[in-house]
Amino acid sequence: MAVNTAETPMPVGVVSRKIGGWIDRLGALWVEGQITQLSRRPGAGVVFMTLRDPAQEVSLTVTCFRDVFDKVADVIQEGARVVVFAKPVWYAPSGQLSLRAAEIRPVGVGELLVRLERLKKTLAAEGLFAPERKKPLPFLPRRIGLVTGRASAAERDVLETARHRWPAVRFEVRPVAVQGVHAVPQIVKAVQELDGLPEVDVIIVARGGGSVEDLLPFSDEQLVRAVAACRTPVVSAIGHEPDNPLLDYVADLRSRTPTHAAKDAVPDVGEEHVRIEQLRQRALRVLTGVLDREERGLAAWLSRPAMAEPYAIVDERAEVVDAVLTRARRTLAHLLDRADSELEHTLARVVALSPASTLKRGYAVLQRQDGAAVRAVDEVSEGEELRARVADGEFGVTVGPVS
Repeated sequence: MAVNTAETPMPVGVVSRKIGGWIDRLGALWVEGQITQLSRRPGAGVVFMTLRDPAQEVSLTVTCFRDVFDKVADVIQEGARVVVFAKPVWYAPSGQLSLRAAEIRPVGVGELLVRLERLKKTLAAEGLFAPERKKPLPFLPRRIGLVTGRASAAERDVLETARHRWPAVRFEVRPVAVQGVHAVPQIVKAVQELDGLPEVDVIIVARGGGSVEDLLPFSDEQLVRAVAACRTPVVSAIGHEPDNPLLDYVADLRSRTPTHAAKDAVPDVGEEHVRIEQLRQRALRVLTGVLDREERGLAAWLSRPAMAEPYAIVDERAEVVDAVLTRARRTLAHLLDRADSELEHTLARVVALSPASTLKRGYAVLQRQDGAAVRAVDEVSEGEELRARVADGEFGVTVGPVS
């Protein structure tokens, strides 16, 4: 193989042939997509189609011979989902890649439902539908994000119902395609954009009724995951009540219709006035009842004898106190009198028994010079000087002989 440099560049034709050679080595494969363009020229032996990925902005050209297409011509048209068995083909003169289909199979409703059920189980196993993930809707949103078809009945129902219920409500509307190949990317972009606006408190995704195929964008995995990642509460209002796209399961609230979505997201000002008045009346009744009950209780307390004559018990106790005081005084006087009498008797006995009384009766006390009292005759000797103590004094005496 020759060296490829700026001085020895490869001609366009050679590059195209090499690309064609690489692509020719690719085998045939099954491809699923949605037909967005279909060209059947009268008399032409080849049919041209554009096959688009329903969830991405990617498309490929598909060609097939007339007899291959005629087998399914009565069941497919633009917008239909199909599965084709095709081989990649490189058209060297114009440098275009296409798929040459050898077989085309329409994707039936039953098969679509089976796929949706399989996807539903997968997403549920991941926890995307778990109740604990649901976020509560604000009582009174500052601004509501609305994702719906441009000038659609769903948009009109949501706006009119919400403004009738709460005239001050504000909307941030994002018109999108609600079916077809452009629906999923536009809806995902609108939801993500509204989720990024801090003033938007709730997002409503709304669409009117339709067939299973029409509602397929609202069961797309990319949209489901985008809604699951939203920080803003999302309300799903797709089709009518029996319709259940996967968006209903991942949304924080599923409303039966777009009209009900507006009712779920916005309170009714009239109903709130009535509710407030009912609460006022209820509070007034409760407060009046409490006051009446307390007033009756207070009146009952005031009617009791202790409250009607509050000093009666004091007067009764005063009489008891006076009686006890009088009794105490009598008892104390009696005790004092008895103690005084006993004291006088004791004093008389003490006086009677005192040495001074004995001396007054004529007795004397003889003391030796050292002050010791003479108690016996043999304690003194003749001629010893003693002192004699009498009642009014003392004098000296001399011990004489016993006659």
